[in-house]
Parts: sequence; C-alpha cells; structure tokens
Amino acid sequence: MNEWAGPDGASEGTGISRMLSENVNLLGAVLGTAIRARYGKATLALVEELRLLCKQAEQEGDAVKRDRAADRIAGLDLDTLVALLRAFTAFFHLVNQAEKREIIAVNRQRARAGGAESARPESIGEVVRDLAEAGALLADVEAVFARLDIQPTLTAHPTEARRRTVLEKQQRVAEHLARLRRADATPEEEQSVIDDIDEEVLVLLATDEIRAHRPDVSDEVSQSLHFLAGVIWDTVPRIHADVQRALRRHYGAEPELPPFLRYRSWIGGDRDGNPNVTAAVTRWTFAEHRRAALERHIEEMKALLAELSISERQIPAPAALTASLADDGAAWPLSADDARAFRHEPYRRKVAHMLNALRGLRAAETDGATVVSAGEAGSLSRVPTHKAPPSYDAARFGADLDLLHRCLVETGFGDVARHGRLARARTLARTFGFHIAALDLRQHSGVHERTVAALLAAAGVHDDYVGLDEDARRTLLERELRNPRPLLPAGAALEEEAAELMAAFHVVRAEIAREPEAVGSWIVSMTNAVSDLLEPMLLAKEVGLWSFAHGRVQAALDFVPLFETIDDLEAAAERMGALFTSDLYRMQLAARGGMQEVMLGYSDSNKDGGYWMANRALHIAQDALGRVAREHGVDLRLFHGRGGTVGRGGGRANRAILAMPPSVHNGRIRFTEQGEVISFRYGLPDIARRHLEQIVSAVVRTIAPANASAREGSDGSAGGDASGSHLATAARGQERVDGQRDYGGVKVARTEELLADLARRSMRAYRDLIDDPEFWDWYTRGTPIEQISRLPIASRPVSRGSSARVAFGELRAIPWVFAWTQMRAVVPGWYGTGAGLGGLLDEDPDAAAELQTLYRTWPFFRAVVDNAQLEMARARLVVTERYDRLARAGDAPTDFLTRIADDYRRAADAVLRITGQSGILDNNPVIQRSIVLRNPYTDVLNLVQIELLRRFRATDDETEREELRQAIFLSINGIAAAMQST
Repeated sequence: MNEWAGPDGASEGTGISRMLSENVNLLGAVLGTAIRARYGKATLALVEELRLLCKQAEQEGDAVKRDRAADRIAGLDLDTLVALLRAFTAFFHLVNQAEKREIIAVNRQRARAGGAESARPESIGEVVRDLAEAGALLADVEAVFARLDIQPTLTAHPTEARRRTVLEKQQRVAEHLARLRRADATPEEEQSVIDDIDEEVLVLLATDEIRAHRPDVSDEVSQSLHFLAGVIWDTVPRIHADVQRALRRHYGAEPELPPFLRYRSWIGGDRDGNPNVTAAVTRWTFAEHRRAALERHIEEMKALLAELSISERQIPAPAALTASLADDGAAWPLSADDARAFRHEPYRRKVAHMLNALRGLRAAETDGATVVSAGEAGSLSRVPTHKAPPSYDAARFGADLDLLHRCLVETGFGDVARHGRLARARTLARTFGFHIAALDLRQHSGVHERTVAALLAAAGVHDDYVGLDEDARRTLLERELRNPRPLLPAGAALEEEAAELMAAFHVVRAEIAREPEAVGSWIVSMTNAVSDLLEPMLLAKEVGLWSFAHGRVQAALDFVPLFETIDDLEAAAERMGALFTSDLYRMQLAARGGMQEVMLGYSDSNKDGGYWMANRALHIAQDALGRVAREHGVDLRLFHGRGGTVGRGGGRANRAILAMPPSVHNGRIRFTEQGEVISFRYGLPDIARRHLEQIVSAVVRTIAPANASAREGSDGSAGGDASGSHLATAARGQERVDGQRDYGGVKVARTEELLADLARRSMRAYRDLIDDPEFWDWYTRGTPIEQISRLPIASRPVSRGSSARVAFGELRAIPWVFAWTQMRAVVPGWYGTGAGLGGLLDEDPDAAAELQTLYRTWPFFRAVVDNAQLEMARARLVVTERYDRLARAGDAPTDFLTRIADDYRRAADAVLRITGQSGILDNNPVIQRSIVLRNPYTDVLNLVQIELLRRFRATDDETEREELRQAIFLSINGIAAAMQST
C-alpha cells in the first residue's frame, strides 16, 4: 500500500520533536490516502483547502479567510459535511496517539539518562533517591510506604464520546507506531508496520464514531473491566516493582511492603440520578467483578506453573509445603495426568491445586446464575444467586502465595520469590483479591430521607419524618439506631423507590458475607445535614449491616458524605465536627477502625460558584476537615470527585495532591477517574505507569520525614516545577500547621484575605453572567447543549429532571462544561479571573508583588493560576463569536460575548503580570505548541458544527432533523478529540 518516504516537512519548524513530526506526517499521509480511497480526490482537496484557509486566517490575522472557509462550508451538501467531519476527527484520533507515543518516548529517554528512573522527574526512583540523600532512614521510608492508601476510583460519568471499538483501533495504531520506531527494525518490518497502519486507518474511517444506542449499565461495567482487568492489572505490579527496585538501589534492601494502591469503582453502584442502576444490576456487577478477577488469577497461576519447575530430587521440599499439599489433595485433587507430570515438583503441584480451586470458583459462578428479566436489569441476562461463602477465598489464596514465597526463600530461591512471577502474583492477590475493584454505592440524600420516612411510618414511629427539623431528626434517628428491633413489620410492603433502595442494601449485605473487600463505601450525595448520614445507617441496621448492643456498634460499611455546593463545602467541617461529637457516631468510627472518608465535589461547586470560588472553597474545606479530624482523633481520607477538565477539577493530579493543604497530608487519598480520563490514562501501559508513578511520588512527598529537605526546583523555588522536589514544600506546609505564618514573606492572614477577595470578585462576575435573565436562552441557542443532552454516551440521564427540556438548575455539570468547550469559550475553567485577579491588581497597590510571591511559593495558588491559563490557551474567542451569531438577532455581538471577551483580556493581563511570562502558557511550551498546531484543524470542525446547527434550527422536517442531529453528534465527537480535555 502506501510507501513512507519519511517526513515531508509539514510539521518541521514548529518546535515539536523530530519523532513526533515524523509520526504526524506519516499518519497524515496515510489518512490522506484513506480519504482519497473512501471519498475521492475532491474531498481530500477540500480538506486541505479548508485547513489552509483557517491556518492563514490565524497566521495573518485575516478574518476574511475564515469567512471564506465558512462560506465554502455553507455551500456543501450534508454528505460532504459528514465526510469532512470524519476526516478531521480521524486526524485528531491519530495525532492523539502520536502524542501519547511522544510522552512515552520522552519518559524513556529521561529514564535512560538517569539510570533506573532515578533522575526522571516525578518518578518513584526520584522520590526515594531524594529521601535517601536527605538522610531518611530505611525504617522511615518503610513507614511512609506502609501509610500509603491510594485508591483511584473509576466512574461512568458521561465524558467519553468514543466507542470502545474506536478506542481499540486507536490503541492499535499507537502500538504500530511503537513497533515502527524500534531501533533494530528492518526495512521490511517497517513497511509491514506501515501497511498495518494503512489498513487500520482505512477501517477507522469506515467505522461508526457514534454508538447506535445509548449504552446501558452492563456496557459501562464491561468497559471498566476492560481497563481494570487489562492495563491496570498489569501496571500495578510494575509500580510495586519500581518501589522495590528504588529501595534496593538506594538502601540495599527489599523490605516487604503492604499493598498501597487499590482500585475502586462506582460503575454499577452509582444510583444517584440513574434509574438504570438497580439492585439487580449491582448484584450482577459484583459477579462480573469476581469473574474478571478469577479469570486473571487463573492466567497468572498458569504462568507461575510454568516457572516453578523446582524438583524435590534437586532441592528437598520444606515441611510446610509438604503438609499443605496433603490438605490440598483432599480438597482440590489433581487429574491423573497432572499428578504424574508434577510428581517430583512440589511447587508445581501446589500451584496446580490452587488452579483447581480457582477454576472451581469460576464454575460455581456460572452454575449459580439465575435469569433476570429485561425489565429488571436491561440487557443483563444472568445474575448469580448467593450460596454459602466458598471454602477457598481471597484470603486463603493470598496465604497460599505467601507460603510459596516463604518456602522459596527458605530453600535459597529468594531472588526467584522477590523478582519472578510469584512476586507479581502476590501483588495482584493483595491488590485485587477476588473482587478486582471494591464497588461503592452512591445514593442521593433525598432518597434516603423518603425511605426512612416510609419505614418510620410503617412502624408507627412517626407519620411525618420529612416535616421534622434537623434537631428532631437527629434525636429520632439516634434513638432508633439504638433500638434493636427492625422498623418494617413482617409482610409489610414499601413503595417502589423505598423497596428498591432496601433491595440494594440486601445486595450489599450478601456480598459482604461472601467477599468483604468487594464492597467499598455507601456515599451520600448532597449531604446537607448530619441527619443525611444517620439515615443510611438506619437503613443498614434494617438489613443487619449495622447494630448497637451492649454499648458497642457493629458496622460492616463506611458511610461517606459528599459535599458538592459552595454552601455545603463551607459547612462541611462543622457538620463533620457535629458527627464526631456524637457518642453514637464515635462508636460507628470505632467499629470502622477510626477512619472517616469524606468526598468533595469539584464539578457542582464550580457550576455553583465559578472557577476561583470553587477552588477556594475546596481548599478551605479540605484544610478545615483535616483540622477537625485531627482535633477529634479521626483518621481522615479525602475522596476528590475530580473530572477531566479544569472546570471540573481536572489538571495534573500529582500537582493537585502537592497543592493540598498540609492538614490533610496523611497518605490517604481517593480520586475519581472518569470518561476520557480513563481511556487516556489507562489506554497504553506506559502512560498508565507514568500516571501512577506520579501519583505515588506526589503522595510520598507529602508525608516524607520532616528531616528530609528538598533540593531546589528548576525555577529556583523550593519544590519547584516538574524537575524539583516537593519535600521542602511539604515540610514547610507542616510547619505552617504548627505555627508558620507566611508564604515567602506574605503573611497567612494576608494570603487568606487576598484569596477571599479574589474569589468574591470572581464569583460575583460569574453569577452576574449566568443569573442574567437572558443568559439561559443565549446559552441554549449558542451551544450544542440540546444535542449533547441526547448524545448516547452514558446510561445516566444528562439532567436530574425531565429530559424533555433541560433547565440550568437540573443540568449536570458535565454537559454544562462540555457545551462551553464545544464553542471554544471554556468558561468554567477560567472565567472570573479577569474580574478577580485583574480587579485586585487594579485596586490594591500591594497586591501585584504579593500575588507574584504567592505564585512562586504557594503550590495551591500556582496550580490554580496555571490551570486557568491552560484553559485560556485552549479558549478561542474568534470561534466563540461565530457561535454567538447563532444566538443573536442583529449583527452586533451579544452582551454575553462582550463580557466573556472583556474578562479574558483582563485575565490575560493579570496572569502575565503575576507569572512574569510574555504570553499565556509560556511556562508550558509543549502544550502551547500543540494547541497552536491543532487550531486550524479544530476551527474547521467548529465551522462545520455551526453550519449544521444553523440548518437544524432552520428546518421542521423530522427526517432531515434526525440526519442533521447525527451529523452534529459527529461534530461533537470530533471537537472533543481535538480539544483533548485530559
């Protein structure tokens, strides 16, 4: 097929690396061939014509050329517009894979330069080296890793517009590029790879981008297991091996470390606003998790079986191993063939018995399944019934692996035990168990409230629980929690909502009886009061998950409040303090090991208060929660509900960890991974490893021994940028808790005053914008929010209310941000920065120097400013202006566009004054260049989308509207790929 002759110069001189330039040029040439084959030469020429017009418009500042592109698009038929969308979308899919390969190549180069990852920035090798050089003892470092409790949590939030089929094709392209760049590849091998890429791209161009139907929960569970049982499963042992290798290199030891990285999931358990997540679906999800874990462990045991060929005729078997084989033979006998083949190989016999036990469990899962009606569980066909807990469980499996480890060490095979397949298998068993990821359940506090009211009424305790004030509710709930009798009389029936919720609690109880670690937490959305947490505790008591007797509480479940709005964030510490002073709740904490998890919502707080107020409220809430937990002797774990975009709490996760207030730096952390974030971070093994090593490295730095001081960062500040250690920053922050009163000379009181003033100004500008009586009409006419609300990308509805007409108050934060991104304004990620920062600089003569100091010395402030300028760089108001035309009656820009543009100008001036940069995002030239190179291509997608929206609104023909709607879906997908929110 296509012959590759090397770079054609299209990307040269742009500042990107030679390898990336070559890959982009290759993929562009391949795509060009595919476009010509699929749509003809005229379409390929049109693609280039539009790209060049938009590129020249940007380079020359010539809006007329962008008008010419728009006019050209306006004259095209729908089939041609769809061909353009598919061509430009495919281009971004391919370029995104090339950029991933570039990330991997850069990190590999850094690793080669530093040796065993020691000098690669933000790596585990680097942080362990820094600890060693700072004088930390091995025991101190062991204690640090023993304290780590890192739990990424997968959710099905609807932010991934691509089908799994498309994701897999893109991943294969990335793998082909890796093969192509092998140093020892022969010309024949290179051409073979290029042929493979040709074929992949040709098929990609003919593959549906948009799902034919909205996915159901089972699709989302399967998607999550694709990553959990795939790249994530294979990456976690690599992270553990990285730690051991670093400890061996810098301390000459390889101590046993507990699992410090575990995964959780909401998918199949997130009931909040999703009527498709039923108790039956949750029961099926637990079974699917278990099946996936057993399948992978069986594969691991097969590999271990091949490795452990040690003969007792060469090395006598330890007595403990011999004894265990006798027990295993009775429980899980070997076939005659296996018994004969492994007669003199005790380790293989042991693994073969373990394999039989695992296979028996897998068979039991299938044999114990029952059919569930389509009405009950959508497309789910089989859900297991629960039998008695099996005799072989995850704990016994782990104990068997530990026995193999001890026996190998005892007989002189310590290196085999520590570095071979057994070490991997032990890590996997400890991390994933037989559940692969603990499943959280989430429900809205209002559903708990109504169900408790129904139970209390059925029991004759109170007829109007909903009408009680907070104090009366707490008194009643605590009294009933202490009362051992159930509320629901035998044979009594509940209304559908309450019955369904109680069924979910019964599912949780059954799963905990079988595999306790399979169940995560019960999360309460919209926690507005203390009673919101006591209500699900009472419901858990009703099914036997919670009890009070003899002055003690028995609890099998953690209850987690979720604080989401600005008001709730501000009240979070006070509410938790009230819980911590409750005698009954103190007993709940004691029953759960003294640990309390608290979840913070990033998306809704931003939608509620705007960018700066949300960030300030979240930071202050974290600090206050850390302090109140410390005051009451509670072990706190914060759960950060972060999205992929900056407007939903996104950005570099490791830097966000380092920017958290010192009061919550305790080694415990959870954070959500959702939508396009999952596919970006876990689509390729090397990207996943990089993501996780950055997370682990950051958390280690926050709890590093106090005597471990840092080297200076690359910018001269302590704990500076990507190449700088944050050990000193963490230590300095800890001192602040104990009395430090300044950041680089700016007093803490003054810092808090500046941040409060900035947030108030910013929120006032934001609320003035969105509370304008005419705003909602402008937003719905100027963005594709109507089509986004119909996009079949998730089982969960886009709105908490009726889907017939989306209203601002009911619109979820995800589509809210998504629509702003489509029109290239990206308002949730920066708007109000002009009014906030700019207003401070204009009116306070001392603010400029102080804010510059805070930017250099305070990680939190630096992260918020840098995230804002990242989103400002991605914004493109010359394109936003064209969406504004969709919503206005005359020729003049609307007042809303004027406000956005004015705030942008003030924000840009303020950011440059504070950072000392010459241009926005000068501090991140790689991303800056990527945005510049993408803009002409993205502009074409925007112009096509605008034309499609105009046609959609101009016709009443339902057939034509449906065809246009499908094309708009394609444009949404293409712009999402181009903007790469992650």
